[in-house]
Amino acid sequence: MRSILLVLSSIRWQDVVDILINSYILFRVYVLFRHTNAFRILAGIASLWVIQELAASLGLILTSWALQAITAAAAIIIIVVFRNEIRSALQARNLKNFLWGSPLEEKSSPVSVLVDTFFQMGKKRIGALVVFPGKEDLSELVHGGIPWDGRVSQEMLMSIFWPKNPVHDGAAIVKGDKVTEVGVLLPLSQRTDLPTFYGTRHRAAAGLAERSDALVVAVSEERGRVSTAKDGWIKPVSQPEELAHILESHMGMDHRRDPEYRKKEMTKLGIASVLSLFIITAIWLGFTRGRDTLMELNVPVEFVNRPAQFQILETSANKVHLQFHGSSAIVKSLRPEQVTVRINLAKAVEGLNVFPITKENIQMPPGLFLNSVNPATLEVTLDVPATKIVPVQVDWIGKLPDNIVITEVQVTPSEVQVLGGKTLLAGIHTFYTAPLRVDSVTQSGSLTAPLIITPASLKLADPSQEHVEIRFTVAKRSEKKGPPEG
Repeated sequence: MRSILLVLSSIRWQDVVDILINSYILFRVYVLFRHTNAFRILAGIASLWVIQELAASLGLILTSWALQAITAAAAIIIIVVFRNEIRSALQARNLKNFLWGSPLEEKSSPVSVLVDTFFQMGKKRIGALVVFPGKEDLSELVHGGIPWDGRVSQEMLMSIFWPKNPVHDGAAIVKGDKVTEVGVLLPLSQRTDLPTFYGTRHRAAAGLAERSDALVVAVSEERGRVSTAKDGWIKPVSQPEELAHILESHMGMDHRRDPEYRKKEMTKLGIASVLSLFIITAIWLGFTRGRDTLMELNVPVEFVNRPAQFQILETSANKVHLQFHGSSAIVKSLRPEQVTVRINLAKAVEGLNVFPITKENIQMPPGLFLNSVNPATLEVTLDVPATKIVPVQVDWIGKLPDNIVITEVQVTPSEVQVLGGKTLLAGIHTFYTAPLRVDSVTQSGSLTAPLIITPASLKLADPSQEHVEIRFTVAKRSEKKGPPEG
């Protein structure tokens, strides 16, 4: 119980949002693909992945490797083999249907389009014959058809049965939301009790209905009447609502209006949403809590929001040593630049400032957890920028020859303007050149030497003055006379 509470206490609001977003994505994948063969294959691939993870946790190296390869290959195969089903499922009419509705159900039953088209044909006296297959195979009963692969629409059906179209005398076969064949020849009915005004289209409709479980819709070219034939009967339909009911009943859609059916569907969707949440939560826990790995990094410190009137004079450390842990998958994919330590100087004051280094100062990828920070605090000294004129002196080292003495030294420039912190500049009185040896000096001359600017935070106002010219004059040392001889 304690471990569960520890896990719950470490969950951030970002983690909750992350889980909910991915759970909804998984739920939408189920809604969009649940009536397709691709969904069954997806479920199989997911099962293989679970088994592969289980094999890896048990140390079954060969089995895990084989299942991993099979899963990767199956993921590619499903995209190639079922690309048409995937495309159909993802082709929603609008964003709302894609994010919330069920585009697949909407496309699999274009009843309203069909009903409106048939009655429009009746008004325009366009004859038509459309077959809606049932469960039985029609390949032995129909022949002469031309393969077709067009989505059902009013424009398409009108063009197929337009009087000048070569295939308008045959029947069209509709499966789902697709016209699969046109110009199909149907068997004629041999019944003698059919009305005498029924022509070839109606007898063909009755003939196929007598020999199969298909539904056939016929539109009379002479009378403009819409008729349906099924299970050996043929009758006219005068109202669009009646035709819609017949089509929905044949396609198995009428039960969707049943409250009991809708209740079952809502229950299924509820279970699917809970399972999606459970699966994503389990995967998230597996990534963030499973097989913890320790890691240490030395991370450079970044100072942000420094007040314009201050400059950083000194810091107690430039890097911070961090130790953290997380799942092996996250740690292995970590790049050093993804971990940063930032110190906010917005409220800093002149002089010494002490900042504790806490989780708020450290940015890490989700799924990593901080163990220790060294140092725990950082000292930053800020100062106000100022300028100062500082004299330059030559740093002579060594010993002149006994008979030589330097009588005059001129340094150009003799003083330089330096930029730095006001407090720091107050303790600076002289800049020296780099050490110059005098051991070999025998005559007057000139030298060029660099200035030693310390500390490094100080800058010269004129960078060209980093080197100074030194002119010196030497003279022979006068010999001292000894005491007179007595």
